[in-house]
Amino acid sequence: MFRGLYVALVTPFHQDGSLNEDKLRELVNFHVKEGTDGLVPCGTTGENPSFLSWEEHFRVIETVVSEAAGRVKVVAGGGTNSTTRSLENVRRIEDIGADGALVITPYYNKPSQIGLYNHFSTIAENCALPLMLYNVPGRTAVDMQPETVARLAEFKNVVAVKEATGCVERASTLVRLCGAKIDVISGDDANTLPILAVGGRGIVSVAGNIIPKDLKSMINAFCDGDLETARQRHLEMLPLFQAMFLDTNPVPVKAAMNILGWNVGEVRQPLAPMTPGNTARLKEVMKDYGI
Repeated sequence: MFRGLYVALVTPFHQDGSLNEDKLRELVNFHVKEGTDGLVPCGTTGENPSFLSWEEHFRVIETVVSEAAGRVKVVAGGGTNSTTRSLENVRRIEDIGADGALVITPYYNKPSQIGLYNHFSTIAENCALPLMLYNVPGRTAVDMQPETVARLAEFKNVVAVKEATGCVERASTLVRLCGAKIDVISGDDANTLPILAVGGRGIVSVAGNIIPKDLKSMINAFCDGDLETARQRHLEMLPLFQAMFLDTNPVPVKAAMNILGWNVGEVRQPLAPMTPGNTARLKEVMKDYGI
């Protein structure tokens, strides 16, 4: 259901730190024009942990859904470390009209595999919206095992898992256990092609904020069986993928977008702007890439 290039959309701010809705609509239209398959607002790249209020969080989703108007799919972030709050969020995302919800594993609480299964099954049983599970242990301090994902894949509205352990073996195991029941989606740009090669279906991309057409070209080449072109595109983009993590995401990608003239504003505290040294390295990589 959620296949191809999905972009983990940044949240643009004005100079005073307030939400820039006009710029957000501009970004949506940019991705429609570039051929992006879907947008993922209010994830980590969208700085949802730094939002001042839930009202602002849902205003971002409403704006993206309204501007997308069915031209690209929208999978909105709604997960928290509370099952009750996560379910409330998913229901509201459904009411807004998004195509799906991205639901992260409960951070900080460190639930067991049984706890994770209960958390996601409760959400799945009490909503109709398609769900993309999100496993990113480097952020959450909890790692949802493939066997748990396979159990959750029995729910009809659990349609995908965003796998961000950085381990291709993990993605392979997920594909083996889940088969055609859910789509395994890469959560790391650098692993997109390897995960496609073992049966994955796409990427929720950070770099897609700045080079969506190039990423889409790589995915299309792979799907068309042109492995040499896909490999060439992957290797060309690899330094840029790596540069997106010179600092904590989304610090580098917002810096890159501002360098390119997008004027998406700074990150919110507790994140901080890139150091001059890292900014110089980022500019060098962007120059070498040709942007």
